[in-house]
Amino acid sequence: MALLRQFYGVSFCACPNIVTWPETHYVFIEKIGSFQSTAGQAWQNLHQLVPGISEYNNITGFMSRYKRGPKIYRAGVSLAGEPKNLPEDLKYGKFKEGKYSRFVLTGPYSNLPDASGRVFEIVSEKKIQVRDDYCIENYVNDPRTTPEEQLVTEILIPTV
Repeated sequence: MALLRQFYGVSFCACPNIVTWPETHYVFIEKIGSFQSTAGQAWQNLHQLVPGISEYNNITGFMSRYKRGPKIYRAGVSLAGEPKNLPEDLKYGKFKEGKYSRFVLTGPYSNLPDASGRVFEIVSEKKIQVRDDYCIENYVNDPRTTPEEQLVTEILIPTV
């Protein structure tokens, strides 16, 4: 895989590999509008609810799902099973297994907007066939215990 060092020294894999994302139980807060103005607020709201989610549910990961066209952003957690006793203001969905082109960014979350923009340029340049579904940003490690420069984010584009 080729690595680009375009984002202030962080590594970004510009050659996607195809992965199959498994069926996932997903609990989230949804915001509509510019991601720059909605994403931070969605995450702030979600993090306040994590203790209530984890009281009755096994959280297996943190991820966002989004659609660029209608500007839908979902900040959420994946769960080991169907949710129980969720706090108010959360939505639940189980999304199906599917194929994705996976790009990997290593470095601070502040580089995600530029990295995501580059991902969509690469998808266009390589003529990768995209299916109508949500993109995923899978946050592989924990920002509370991982140095910023070692954070790993998978950017997954739904592909045919």
